[in-house]
Amino acid sequence: MLQIFYDSQDFFLLKELEKMGPKKGVISQSVKDVVQSLVDDDLVSKDKIGSSVYFWSLPSCAGNQLRNIRRKLESDLQGGKKRLAGLVDQRETLKKGREESEERAEALAKLKDVEKQYNELKNEMGQYADNDPATLEAMRSAIEVAHQAANRWTDNIFTLRQWCGNNFPQAKDQLEHLYKEAGITDDFDYLELSPFPLSSFHDSDSGRHLTGDAA
Repeated sequence: MLQIFYDSQDFFLLKELEKMGPKKGVISQSVKDVVQSLVDDDLVSKDKIGSSVYFWSLPSCAGNQLRNIRRKLESDLQGGKKRLAGLVDQRETLKKGREESEERAEALAKLKDVEKQYNELKNEMGQYADNDPATLEAMRSAIEVAHQAANRWTDNIFTLRQWCGNNFPQAKDQLEHLYKEAGITDDFDYLELSPFPLSSFHDSDSGRHLTGDAA
């Protein structure tokens, strides 16, 4: 399609290009997409004059476009070379003091042993997490908060139930049916907080097992 513009150095409407496209091996139905891709690549220019849209491209424009692309590629290449040189210098700097030696190999081996011991101790600590006093205290506090909240809502339900009974005595049967559907049965009552035992945990220094209870 570009050759059509270069050969004629003229302006064309899209319908004219669709007629000329098959002569260059582009079917009429694809001409619009091909021309638009050339416009997107800045190889073809377009402008609206009145109610018509014209397309054109001159060899000099393509030459300028290619020269601009070449300058950009050359600039990118120079930038890449500078970054490469910087990385090479950085690598050489990092190599200093890290030369292979028996002392370095021994130090690395000790480091691996320390890391292994650290991971083993970390895993062992995780096994005792459930018996951590701070964790148990947090669980106790959370249970107490949940217990208070549950009983507060129970109190609200009793208050609402009394209000409905006082204001709608004629709907007693319907209200009782509604309560049952909502799960409010005759055994519905406040919750009691059971004792919260502290799990036994092992005192590694003395070998004793410690236990405790919380109300």
